[in-house]
Amino acid sequence: MDTAFTALGLSDALAYGVQEMGYLAPTPIQAQAIPVVLKGGDVIGSAQTGTGKTAAFALPIIQRLGTHGKLRCLILEPTRELALQVEEAFQKFAKFTDLRITIVYGGVGYGKQTDDLRRGMDILAATPGRLLDHLEQGNCSLDQIDILVLDEVDRMLDMGFLPDVRRIVQKCPKVRQTLFFTATLPPELEQLAGWALNNPVKVEIGRQRSPAETVSHAFYPVVASQKFDLLQLLLEQTDFKSVLIFSRTRMGADRIAHRLISKGHTVGVMHSDRNQRERIEALDGFKSGRYEVLVATDIAARGLDIAGVSHVINYDVPENAEDYVHRIGRTGRALKTGDAFTLVTEEDVRDARSIERYMGITVERKKIEGFPYIYSALFDEKALADTAAAAVKPTSRLHRGTRR
Repeated sequence: MDTAFTALGLSDALAYGVQEMGYLAPTPIQAQAIPVVLKGGDVIGSAQTGTGKTAAFALPIIQRLGTHGKLRCLILEPTRELALQVEEAFQKFAKFTDLRITIVYGGVGYGKQTDDLRRGMDILAATPGRLLDHLEQGNCSLDQIDILVLDEVDRMLDMGFLPDVRRIVQKCPKVRQTLFFTATLPPELEQLAGWALNNPVKVEIGRQRSPAETVSHAFYPVVASQKFDLLQLLLEQTDFKSVLIFSRTRMGADRIAHRLISKGHTVGVMHSDRNQRERIEALDGFKSGRYEVLVATDIAARGLDIAGVSHVINYDVPENAEDYVHRIGRTGRALKTGDAFTLVTEEDVRDARSIERYMGITVERKKIEGFPYIYSALFDEKALADTAAAAVKPTSRLHRGTRR
């Protein structure tokens, strides 16, 4: 069976599994990384979020491992959600093999994790802290690891996990294949990569500061007291499949969710005050379509692969421009189109401009026809030195008028 994936060197069984998941052609990072990984080379991968990175390492790893044996592959992830997502992807890709995959992460009991590890696994997805706990308890060993994946390494740096990562790497065999994926490569990570990798091939897709080109952007100026009313009107006037709304704070996320529920929307919530069961339930409900809206803090901004998110709405402008790129990367994934709306108040103007400078673009300012705006300097072209906000309806590609 000749397909675009078998042309990269993948087996017919894997290519069939990929097609079963709806992938028709490899994304650029898959096309570049898969042949290198299949040959056993080390890789430093840098790509915009939403470009199919997980499949770029999962598919060739499954092929290289072949059949069930000992624990030979370890994937380190910074958060429970990312580890769960990677484990789920491996389970789907390895559907037609006898490879065993499991996951360990904190915030839940040790029982099932310990049983899985002692029963014997080929592939382990893990967060650093819980993995170190299992290693200290003797529940598993990394002596036979052939392939080590360090994923979202810049996020691990942000969260203070690099000392744990180094301890884990030291417990792996020196002769191994190491795959290193990060959105950015600051000096600390260059040093880590130089220590952990051997003559790596660099795979870089797109400008690190740019979101996927399949995403269209719009800033909606509004005074703070009218933010929720404008959000509600945006939802009414936009034909969306699923919407991810970002709040800067946990209390803000809860407040937005409660108000949306009172307006008849089905809503899930994700932030660090929700326990693991609640977070999994919210994410699964959003993926399955039980919730049309997911309200989240930045815990959901990086890495989570949620197929079919048609719109991202920044209810609060992120303080860091890089976080904007990660947030809106939840839509326009895997070459699909998406829209990113951001509500901008007078207090947010500086942050909004820093986002534009960071990405090297000017984001269009929009107003919604018929909305009873309270006047603000936001709408004064000279005061803000920005493009005039023409009185237009939202121009989402999916716009169809009032949503009932």
